[in-house]
Amino acid sequence: QVKLVESGGGLVQPGGSLRLSCAASGFAFDMYAMSWYRQVLRKERELVARISGRGSISNYAAAVKGRFTISRDNAKNTVYLQMNGLNAEDTAVYYCKTETPIAGIYYWGQGTQVTVSS
Repeated sequence: QVKLVESGGGLVQPGGSLRLSCAASGFAFDMYAMSWYRQVLRKERELVARISGRGSISNYAAAVKGRFTISRDNAKNTVYLQMNGLNAEDTAVYYCKTETPIAGIYYWGQGTQVTVSS
């Protein structure tokens, strides 16, 4: 079955960096665009970045452009989110998602908490 497992979250000081990973299994990973979303408590989940199946095209939310980089390693079935210059507004639970549906279903990981605080 389709499974997405995020890792790499944690507590970081303002200005610091983290790299999130999302390990995928159960589907032909390189055929599907992937994305990272984030959610703050009591707010809607928002798109952070997305990347095409082959990794040649990526898009970013305005709030993270220039600071975050999405990438993927199709040999490892993993998508990454490199986050630099973190600030308190980046504190959220980060989720990876299949950006294109698999048999009509969008799949989400369980999320990983990122907290930016001094």
